[in-house]
Amino acid sequence: MRKLYALLILCFALLFASKVQGQTSSGVNNAALNGNYAFTFDGLTGNAGGSVVFAAVGRFTADGAGNVTSGELDTNGVGPGAQLTAIAFTGTYAIGADNRGVMDLIIPGGAKFAFAMMANGNAQFIEIDAAGGTGTIGSGTMEKADTAAYSTARITGDYAFGAAGFDNANNRAAIAGRFTSNGTGILTNAAGDLNAYGVEYSMNFTGASYTVSNTATGRGTMQMAFTFGATPDSLNFVFYIVNSGKLFVMVSDPVTPATPLLNGVVVQQQIPAGGFTNASLIGNMVIYLTGLSACGGGTPKAGAGLLTANGNGAFSLTYDESYCRAPNSFTDAPGTYSVASNGRTSITLGGFSLVAYLVNLNQIFLFVSDPNVLFGFGEPQAADSFTNNTLKGPYAGFATHPTTRGVVVFSGEFSADGATPTGNISGAEDIGVPSGPVSGATFNATYAVTSSPTNGRGTMTVSSGTGGNAVIYMISASKFVAVSLNDPNPAVLVFEQSPAAPALSLSSLALNPSSVAGGNSSTGTATLSGPAPAAGAQVTLSSSNTAAASVPSTVTVPAGATSATFTVSTSAVAASTTITITGSYGGVARTASLTVTPAPPPPPTLASLTLSPATVIGGLQSSTGTVRLSAPAPAGGAQVMLSSSNGAARVPSSVFVPAGATSATFTVNTSIVLFSTSATISASYNGTTRTAGLTVLL
Repeated sequence: MRKLYALLILCFALLFASKVQGQTSSGVNNAALNGNYAFTFDGLTGNAGGSVVFAAVGRFTADGAGNVTSGELDTNGVGPGAQLTAIAFTGTYAIGADNRGVMDLIIPGGAKFAFAMMANGNAQFIEIDAAGGTGTIGSGTMEKADTAAYSTARITGDYAFGAAGFDNANNRAAIAGRFTSNGTGILTNAAGDLNAYGVEYSMNFTGASYTVSNTATGRGTMQMAFTFGATPDSLNFVFYIVNSGKLFVMVSDPVTPATPLLNGVVVQQQIPAGGFTNASLIGNMVIYLTGLSACGGGTPKAGAGLLTANGNGAFSLTYDESYCRAPNSFTDAPGTYSVASNGRTSITLGGFSLVAYLVNLNQIFLFVSDPNVLFGFGEPQAADSFTNNTLKGPYAGFATHPTTRGVVVFSGEFSADGATPTGNISGAEDIGVPSGPVSGATFNATYAVTSSPTNGRGTMTVSSGTGGNAVIYMISASKFVAVSLNDPNPAVLVFEQSPAAPALSLSSLALNPSSVAGGNSSTGTATLSGPAPAAGAQVTLSSSNTAAASVPSTVTVPAGATSATFTVSTSAVAASTTITITGSYGGVARTASLTVTPAPPPPPTLASLTLSPATVIGGLQSSTGTVRLSAPAPAGGAQVMLSSSNGAARVPSSVFVPAGATSATFTVNTSIVLFSTSATISASYNGTTRTAGLTVLL
């Protein structure tokens, strides 16, 4: 049974075999997540019978040691209890050596996430607690927050905004616009456009305001009143401050057919002196968008491309998309654009119209004015001639803004080798699907990026892992986007530079036992600082005294494993000897000590058995037997077994030689006999038997 909507929406999907397999997040990199963070998340929740939209925004503090403190979030969705306001939470997290992490929130019902760290200290995340076809699918980002900006006065100047989402029947909507804030809570010069379920409207604002309601958490609210198509309306937002130039925003109104749940961002708008003009779009810009294909059934649509503007109202676009579960591409399609001084941009491409709002030069929010309601972003492409060698190094990647529960969301850490003509990307990813999470799945792909005819466009062929065969568009050496052309449920995949994984090395060498008698063996364990690479890791071994203790020259840690064992063989020594066993890998040597002791002397044997006297009168006399060992009895003593061949002479079943002693005595009792007879007394110990004869007289 699915969680309460309220709790599902709490699963804002922060921060990876069909059941969670332990992400090997040992916590060795917990310090990478440290300080104050704001987050935004969007997705869908439900089961095979249907799904509904939900979203969340919030903030938390990470202590760098695996603890989430002073968290707060707001949620919105469909149905009773879906809206939660400023709910507090705590939690725990662990980040492994490869910069993948897991986070558990301590909230009613619990919530579990997977995340991938980026080089700038931010993270990309997904939710990983759906199971059995029921649960939440979604993704988001969390970014370092500036607590000094937690005030109404710090939100000042010009801002652009963009947001998208769904109503309670999964009809899609998007909004983009701009306003000016005076730092006292009043928003002026507001302008915006709305694609309401496939119909584009200009928004004529009649009022707009905001306030930072909690200066301790950076939580605030924003109100916008406007008319569109001569119909008065309003939207109320809740936001959390990332910094004075960025807010994560979400509609806080109940979700109805008239009010969609929109989730997005407000960012500082950099208006040039004299305002924006057509010249504000010039050169190369990578665009990427998601929406729903107009082919029935709510089919996800995703696309990306390179738009090249001439600064005078004309552009060409090379674009790749998955439309109605089929690839669709075009090259150098011509188009026109017109930029207003406030940044609003009208774009025409073939029979399509788009609306964009400039954030900065060649940086935009945009949506397509048609029933697909494609919404996304445009980013300036770095001035570079992109090749395979540009796409090189570690990247964190994730699937963004899923538009149906069929989208396979993932986050992971990957490494590209920059090889020419075919590059290789490998890594591990955590996957969230309704049937249940997959943690630490292997990802392998090849890629090729060229600078001509379309700069930075490339292809990626996935041999293992999610994403399908995709088209790549490079934004810079540190960021690229990809869109699968054969995934029936596509999303835009975003990859950004991640911290370089710590160099793999030998973290420890252990021996068990650490002391053995010469001639016996010990087991060594070599442990790495992280999983071994695909070819395994060969650890070099040596002994400081090969005459007393020998080891193999190497031991191999299998691919993906973190440790391997080996045997230390020893020889007899005359005196206790300490040997140093050394292992080396990744430029790091570790040692362990083994003490080899002399072999203990063999246990004593039975040297003799004597009887005194050797002749006795039956029934009237007894005899005293003495057993003597070849050496002192060991610790615990020696139990010598006794027996008699004739009932005329009786002995105890055994006699005990105390530890350290060499002999012990026992009594041989006799019986009356009718005629003289002989009895053989036997003693046995440690594989040796001795006998003595006793004569019993009438």
